[in-house]
Amino acid sequence: MPTMTAAQRRAADAAGFDAYLAECPARQLLDRIGDKWTSLVVNALADGPRRYSDLRRRLSGVSEKMLTQTLRALERDGLLTRTVTGGVPARVDYELTALGRDLLPLMRAIKTWAESHMPQVLHARAAYDDGRGAVRAR
Repeated sequence: MPTMTAAQRRAADAAGFDAYLAECPARQLLDRIGDKWTSLVVNALADGPRRYSDLRRRLSGVSEKMLTQTLRALERDGLLTRTVTGGVPARVDYELTALGRDLLPLMRAIKTWAESHMPQVLHARAAYDDGRGAVRAR
């Protein structure tokens, strides 16, 4: 087998991922970035580092447990870093990594799309719930 450069190895590894396959790790990543709290955390960190308490205030409705789980999962996936600064009390900041910043434009676009298309979605939901959208004749 011929020697491959690091770039060739990365390309060969990437070619092996297929999110349509149940065992593919890319499917797990899609699950992570498709989570509403992940999207909101990534967007909330767009302007730079934030403390846990700042994120909790910004993300209305998130429980402490869910925010902690989301932050840990994003750190594990390499999308953000957690920095602890000594003191009493200790200061903990969360910041997007280069990988997280690379994801940011996609997350912003999804958030913007959701916000700008809510009138159409609400109309479609109402029509469906009224029975007008449940079955379409062709």
